[in-house]
Amino acid sequence: MHKSPRKDPVLMTRGLTAAYGESVVLSGVDIEVYEGEVVALLGRNGAGKTTTLRSLIGLMENLSGKIRFNGNEILSRSPEYIGRLGLAYCPEQREIYRTLSVEENLILPPVVASGGMSVDEIYGLFPRLKERRKNRGTDLSGGEQQMLAIARILRTGATFFMLDEPTEGLAPIIVQHVATIIKEMRRRVA
Repeated sequence: MHKSPRKDPVLMTRGLTAAYGESVVLSGVDIEVYEGEVVALLGRNGAGKTTTLRSLIGLMENLSGKIRFNGNEILSRSPEYIGRLGLAYCPEQREIYRTLSVEENLILPPVVASGGMSVDEIYGLFPRLKERRKNRGTDLSGGEQQMLAIARILRTGATFFMLDEPTEGLAPIIVQHVATIIKEMRRRVA
């Protein structure tokens, strides 16, 4: 059986280097992620996982090398530009709006492309968020906040999701639910 050649990577870095002031924290990072892949960055605390994700989404200033997403050079582009291309980032801190309700948090992010989930579809995937839709972000547990942070990304129509520590500090049952959601995210963009 002849295998067809692999398409170009959806996301690719070459020689990616990032620094905080004089401290170089990434040096020569090469990454290739192809359509349909689920990839994990593994390493000890301080190894540069979060810095790598922040670099890819345009949140680092001292960068060099090459970053391409869907054929577009995105090194040194703004996070807004990168987000409109369909690259989404869910930081470890979740960064939901704590004074807004669950529903307000869901409708706030801009839609960057067709294919985003409706609020009703989100509630089908996250029944607990539907139950808590009138509650403010400060009233949610850590697991509920994580669900909300992921749900906000699903609303945007993004096609590439980067989740930083998506299960950090969550109960095992919530970790299983997050794994199910990641599989659903992959299915939706495949």
